[in-house]
Amino acid sequence: MIIKQLSIFLQNKVGRFSEIMTLLGKAGVNIRAFTISENSDFGILRLITDNQYMAREVLATNSFAVSTTDVVYIECDDTPGRLAIEMAKLADSGISIEYMYAFQSDGKAKVVIKTDNVSRCEDLLQ
Repeated sequence: MIIKQLSIFLQNKVGRFSEIMTLLGKAGVNIRAFTISENSDFGILRLITDNQYMAREVLATNSFAVSTTDVVYIECDDTPGRLAIEMAKLADSGISIEYMYAFQSDGKAKVVIKTDNVSRCEDLLQ
């Protein structure tokens, strides 16, 4: 399924991640998944929440640079080789993966995928 992901530009300094978590917590926004990529000067925090609209509003109101991106979310059995089968569908169709992150819960692998063709990716992985 296609879901919304927030991407937040962060200065690489102590306390910035904590500040975002505090703001979202006070607003009643629950974080479902996140990843952070960084270099020496800045980072990009990518978030999936239970309320993307509220999260975006709270962060923008507090002067964070926030953008919304469509990503594909899938769940598959958490068994050896299962994700390889799903990724082969994308590779065989020429779908390029820009980035992805995953976690496991309740016997399922839960994967967030950003591709060059979100709609086609969703069709292939249903």
